Amino acid sequence: MFTNKDLKKLLLPLIAEQILMSLMGTADAMMVSNVGAAALSAVSLVDAINTLILHLFSAMATGGAVVASQYIGHREEKKANQAGRQLLLSVTAAALFLTVLLLAVKRPLLKIIFGRITQEVMTDSLTYYSITVLSYPFIAVQYGSAALFRAAGNSRTPLLVTVAANALNILGNAVLIFCFHMGVAGAAIATTVSRVLGGVVMLLLQRKPGTVITFRDYLSVRPDFPTIRRILSIGIPTGVENGLFQLGKLLIQSTVSTLGTAAMAVQAITAQIELFTSMPGMAVGIGLVTVVGQCIGAGRPDEAVRYSKKLTLISFLSVAAFSALSIPACPLITRLARMDADSARQVFRLVVLIACVKPAIWALGFTPAYGMRAAGDVRYSMVVSSVIMWIMRVGLCWYLCRYAGFGVLGVWIAMFSDWTCRAVLFSLRFARKKWLLHNVI
Repeated sequence: MFTNKDLKKLLLPLIAEQILMSLMGTADAMMVSNVGAAALSAVSLVDAINTLILHLFSAMATGGAVVASQYIGHREEKKANQAGRQLLLSVTAAALFLTVLLLAVKRPLLKIIFGRITQEVMTDSLTYYSITVLSYPFIAVQYGSAALFRAAGNSRTPLLVTVAANALNILGNAVLIFCFHMGVAGAAIATTVSRVLGGVVMLLLQRKPGTVITFRDYLSVRPDFPTIRRILSIGIPTGVENGLFQLGKLLIQSTVSTLGTAAMAVQAITAQIELFTSMPGMAVGIGLVTVVGQCIGAGRPDEAVRYSKKLTLISFLSVAAFSALSIPACPLITRLARMDADSARQVFRLVVLIACVKPAIWALGFTPAYGMRAAGDVRYSMVVSSVIMWIMRVGLCWYLCRYAGFGVLGVWIAMFSDWTCRAVLFSLRFARKKWLLHNVI
């Protein structure tokens, strides 16, 4: 169903988009670091909450993309269009509800999650949180619309919008932080405005004639509960998995926060660099949702297996290449972030360790799972990922950091254990082909 040219057309914009997002995150961290360690820690902590919520939107978008791509593979574009409209309706409603709720509980929520942090970090955290939460409805629309474009095989349009939005974010950071000296508030405003732009532009592009999945006449859209149930049958388990995954990251952040502000800064920069090495592999996984979804919808499970293997190999090679690049890039990043010499050395040692370990296990632990979800096998992924995360990533990290004296290194030992368990269990599931025995549409 997909030639090498088709795969290249789908994957290259996705990889470029994910890399750009990672670079923008790193640039954000470096700009904020110039305000001070407290500001960097605050943004890092609040972004962990934001990422948790954004992953819930991404999970709903994935559910819509799976349903739409299977309909497209089955040559039912009218039903694919209906699925797209219901996705955008439901994800926007969820975002509005969460925006109101999280603004109402912001202070107690931050205190519960982050525990004993300095008053300076708490003040900056409240500022950044209060502003960026306002962007949720717009980023939800952007995620949903982008997923629908990709479900139809168009990954170029979301890339262009991401480029524009992130360029605005960086420009806004530069002006508000360095020219107007607005600190954390400036970073938050720039992020929020860029997300508003992304959501509005994607919604406008969804109206263009000739788009496979179009969205017009907004006020005429009414809930279609059978379609919404199909979307949520994928989106809810994926959202639970992603939500618990990000909650685990929050608990890790909370554990690291007990080690001091310097340790928090080391972890923040290391995590940004590690995320950069994941971007091409994550992009391949997102592309695999479209490929497997259309193959399953067309009744070609053997091709779904073949493409899953092929794209997992591509993911492995790309993660290995970017892990290698992260080593020479690390000193430049720590200098731009103005880290002190001791913290910079800690970051470099961790990046080298990650670059040596990650390529061997990451791709098998994550890429095939995207294809399994596209085939409707979401509960296995949810259960396995959640159990492994709580035992390895959270439990082991807590023990190594708090009691065994490993410091920030304990975070990454726990992470490697998590990746290894995932790689083993998902490889076994993939080989047995039980993931092909599901019915979505």
